[in-house]
Amino acid sequence: MAEYHSISDLVKLSINNKQELWQVVLTGQAHDKLMSERDVFAQMKKMYQAMKSADEQYDQQLRSPSKMAGGDGYKMRIYNESGRNICGDFIGVVMEKALKMGESNACMKRIVAAPTAGSCGVIPAVLLSYEKCFGVTEDECVKALLIAAGIGAVIAENASIAGAAGGCQAEIGSASAMAAAGLAYMQGADSEGCANALALALKSMLGLTCDPVCGLVEVPCIKRNVSGAVNAITAAQMTMAGIKSVIPADEVIDSMRRIGNDMPVCLKETGEGGLAITPTAKVYKQKLNNIDN
Repeated sequence: MAEYHSISDLVKLSINNKQELWQVVLTGQAHDKLMSERDVFAQMKKMYQAMKSADEQYDQQLRSPSKMAGGDGYKMRIYNESGRNICGDFIGVVMEKALKMGESNACMKRIVAAPTAGSCGVIPAVLLSYEKCFGVTEDECVKALLIAAGIGAVIAENASIAGAAGGCQAEIGSASAMAAAGLAYMQGADSEGCANALALALKSMLGLTCDPVCGLVEVPCIKRNVSGAVNAITAAQMTMAGIKSVIPADEVIDSMRRIGNDMPVCLKETGEGGLAITPTAKVYKQKLNNIDN
């Protein structure tokens, strides 16, 4: 990774070089990939447009082979349109898009891993919804996505973004932190504010286990994307209100690493603990085994 290996590195580079955080990440990515900054930005724009496409191509009729996933994004949209969602228009749309993306992944549709397939709904739900509800330009959302990518790279280097290594905190937690920083930027936060939003979001996800029913990225994964997305919004709003995380971002990331290392293997994507061994989960597992046989 060029020039930065921590969140504090990113913030210092932003301040010392008088660059916004996305520009620091863009420069680093161009250096690492031996590409021009223009080409890196265009590449990230394609990623963002792929997220849009995945959202637009959601099929409410599709169901996963297990029958545990499918149709909930449509239900959320209908509920939002009824005017009964007390969360408001923005968060309602965020919830809808997070469900749609997670369900599309479970139904083998094209998605963008952000940072993983299991957490693919968090970042697009926040960014796409912000563009839709507040009318920002697509390029602003791409800049937010660059910030998210830079933060994800730091988390991957210093902790993990894999449920098998660090539990769901490493997947949904990382995605939530990445989304929070991107959203804070779009609302006007500087690099220190983005780091603060990251810290607030990730702290709330520490200890989250990876316990997929039947070993599939469906239950509880899809609905956790909703929780991760909404958590990102609350972290960004606290940041914009001037609320500070007592524990700095890099220390929160290191805490996630230590917690992941301490977490038993049965709670790290093995399907051998937590929700994965509940009576209902065992019924679904037997049904799947019967289909396979």
